Amino acid sequence: MKLYETSFNYEHPWSTVTLAYFLRYPNPYAKHVLASDVISRTVDDRGRLHSTRLLLKRGKLPSWGARLFNVSESYIIEESVVDPHTQEMITRTRNLDHTKVLQVIETQHLRPSPGSPTDTIVETTAQMISPISLLGSRIEGVGISTFRRNFEKSRLGMQTILEALSQREGPYSTGLKFGNQLSLAMGWRRVRDWQTQTESSFLQS
Repeated sequence: MKLYETSFNYEHPWSTVTLAYFLRYPNPYAKHVLASDVISRTVDDRGRLHSTRLLLKRGKLPSWGARLFNVSESYIIEESVVDPHTQEMITRTRNLDHTKVLQVIETQHLRPSPGSPTDTIVETTAQMISPISLLGSRIEGVGISTFRRNFEKSRLGMQTILEALSQREGPYSTGLKFGNQLSLAMGWRRVRDWQTQTESSFLQS
């Protein structure tokens, strides 16, 4: 197993960054994401939002790997918990197929930055696990290298969504409001409407 850890600070409040996380597809830096579907979304008795999404991503192996394994697309399961009271969001993604070649497990922790409460720190951990003897370590190394490259694109994609949200009026200018001003159900419905309206412009960028 190989491990990669990193953190990044967004100069946006936690509520805006968590909203941007759900809206990050489509964006100009994630054209490899072919589809995103919500499987379930519930609120528990502590007011935490639990979401599960299924993603379809396109990938490309290095030339030596492409000769050995026929891997061009992968289904990814994404699970997240948003706690508006403690202002924490924890996400976990993992691939559902090709696990006999490489299992990639990514965990993210989003919370207000200790040094600047109006900013948000995102701590990311990625695990690469390959069960293949002899080639396993090399495959895990390729996984780490690919993850590092894609992490920068992921960050730029989030910035694109954050900039789009900051330009909007109303509750989206500072993030989704949890409480009397905007209920969760109404908030997610309005977010989905906004995403649908902007989807074509992102794809054409």
